[in-house]
Amino acid sequence: MNEAEIRERLDRTNELLQRVLAEVSKTPSTHAIFVDAGYVYAAAGLLVTGTEDRRSFDLDAEGLIEAFIDKARTIFADSRLLRVYWYDGARRRIHTVEQQSIAELPDVKVRLGNLNANNQQKGVDSLIRTDLESLARHRAISDAALVGGDEDLVSAVEAAQGYGARVHLWGIEAGEGRNQAEPLLWEVDSQRTFDLDFCRPYVTRRPVTTYEDDTPAPSREDVRFVGAQIAAAWLAARGRESLADLLPGHPYLPGSVDQDLLVEAERLLQHSLRGHAHLRRALRDGFWQHLQAQY
Repeated sequence: MNEAEIRERLDRTNELLQRVLAEVSKTPSTHAIFVDAGYVYAAAGLLVTGTEDRRSFDLDAEGLIEAFIDKARTIFADSRLLRVYWYDGARRRIHTVEQQSIAELPDVKVRLGNLNANNQQKGVDSLIRTDLESLARHRAISDAALVGGDEDLVSAVEAAQGYGARVHLWGIEAGEGRNQAEPLLWEVDSQRTFDLDFCRPYVTRRPVTTYEDDTPAPSREDVRFVGAQIAAAWLAARGRESLADLLPGHPYLPGSVDQDLLVEAERLLQHSLRGHAHLRRALRDGFWQHLQAQY
């Protein structure tokens, strides 16, 4: 091969490289948001209402997700959103009504781990790692905003960074100390904390109705009957499709459904059931008995 041929090949190679670089420069960066819902509920609930108990407050997940998207749009100005991943727990990984509504939001993917007998999430961290690593490996994202605080997420961050993605840790202000593990803070590329003013619009304490306890407690039969009444109204409002989703979780009810059942029963009975475990069991029995009879 003579010098002219070598020069010609080099020129063709350089031209090809220039074309590739030009295409790469026109390809927009892409980011995704990974939200550990358990962390968000606990941290935001504690910050705004003073409790981590989900049954004590409502979280406007749609509004909060939109706020996260807007914040990412500002931070990653030249990047497009791939989607928001919302990681939560559910018994037998069956979506609750609330989780179904979140899954129906545009650009949102709900991923479920399990809930154990103590309502603790299991398997969520591994889901986050799998998604983060896979998207980074396939160059589907250049930046990841991770909303969480568990030290177990360190391996997920390392995996994504190993494929060239940048990971930005987002957290919620803690009243005292920290609610994010230090090893996680050390590992990420940047950190951002959302304060009380940011979170307050999306967290609302549920009203607590008190009843006089000087009246006799209702009988188990009365409470069971009320449970059946509420089940009939629940079924009429949500339809048989929701019933089919609920039945596999028997005898457990999703936390939001169980809380709504208790509040409505107390309203109808005009008596608190908070200190009567046997009556609450009767209430759930009546609720389930009616639903199973309709299936």
